[in-house]
Amino acid sequence: MSSDVDALLTVENLVVHFSVGRKSVVQAVSDISFSVAEGETLGIVGESGCGKSVTALSIMGLVPHPPGRIAGGEIRFDGVSIVGWRPHAICQAGLARTFQIVRPFPRLSVLGNVEVGALARHDDVQKARERARAVIAQVGLGAKADRPAVGLTLAERKRLELARALATAPRLLLLDEVMAGLNATETAAIVELIKRINQNGMSILLIEHNMRAVMSLSHRIVVLSFGEKIAEGPPATVVNDPAVIQAYLGEPHVDASRG
Repeated sequence: MSSDVDALLTVENLVVHFSVGRKSVVQAVSDISFSVAEGETLGIVGESGCGKSVTALSIMGLVPHPPGRIAGGEIRFDGVSIVGWRPHAICQAGLARTFQIVRPFPRLSVLGNVEVGALARHDDVQKARERARAVIAQVGLGAKADRPAVGLTLAERKRLELARALATAPRLLLLDEVMAGLNATETAAIVELIKRINQNGMSILLIEHNMRAVMSLSHRIVVLSFGEKIAEGPPATVVNDPAVIQAYLGEPHVDASRG
């Protein structure tokens, strides 16, 4: 679906190093390339420690320096290099993310938490509040808008995390393990919410361990292993790739129709 011509996000030959001690260097990501088109959902999967989170941090300008640094490659958003940009500038450009470990402001209301995101796009507090209320309703938390975030369940906090990112009015939404810790019913509900967000035109980069969920949501999937890309393509093709089966799935086939 995506190509370099129509790509909204392009990651090209990305290399990320982390220093360990004074002289040792670990290559966390090695020569990774992929792109995300307007309106596309691209899934990135792989075992723990394969480089998924480092890739996400690099895209969002959050790789700590030191000990980490982008040692090579390019990251372009809407055709413009964003390597070296500060996170707030990347957000202003139209790229927002959620975090695997959700940390809302516990004493603020759900509305207050999402207003923080909306203020990244609106200087006017009233407009930011209106935007926040609309997004809260979109993610299914409208009835709890005025309640303190501390009282939310994990599934509700995941929705709040989504709402805070959406409130910044992004063009591309990076979701990092948004289903982690959820039971099957909660996961299915989040999957349906993400589908609706994408159907409304949002481009999505989905980093996730739940392969069944990734298959049901993604137009294409990138598979990482030990910091390298080992496969890329439509879900039905990737899931039957021998390298993917050996490195990640551990089984010959997953029925996508049951996702």
